[in-house]
Amino acid sequence: MYHHSGTVTQQAAGSPTGLLDPKGPDTEAILFQRCTWCGTAMYHRVLCPVCRGSELRTERSEGVGTVRHSTVMHRNTPAARNVSLIEMSEGFIVRGRVMGPPIGIHSGDRVRLSTAKDPVRGEPVFQLLDEPYRAWR
Repeated sequence: MYHHSGTVTQQAAGSPTGLLDPKGPDTEAILFQRCTWCGTAMYHRVLCPVCRGSELRTERSEGVGTVRHSTVMHRNTPAARNVSLIEMSEGFIVRGRVMGPPIGIHSGDRVRLSTAKDPVRGEPVFQLLDEPYRAWR
């Protein structure tokens, strides 16, 4: 029979349960998970994609990343919009939208989180950190 001892210390950073709490103190942040076994960072997973571990802790992202892929969508929207895959500095990838002209967003552009959720689509919105028309010079 297993008895819980009171000497076990919980980790100070993040939630040890791995559950994402959207009602946390800062709603303008991206919450991600990190595997306690191998340290892999991931976004909204139940199991670690590397070691299949289920012990995930929730952490808060700094909100800085790099555009890995961007495409322009014309479907189900009154105007063209971009859909981008952003690799965050912590190592996980998230799908979101980058503000600015859809044609001016390229792979390798650095971005910062603007709002954690778009009110219509529910995806994160980012803004460019670099000058958007740098290739036109």
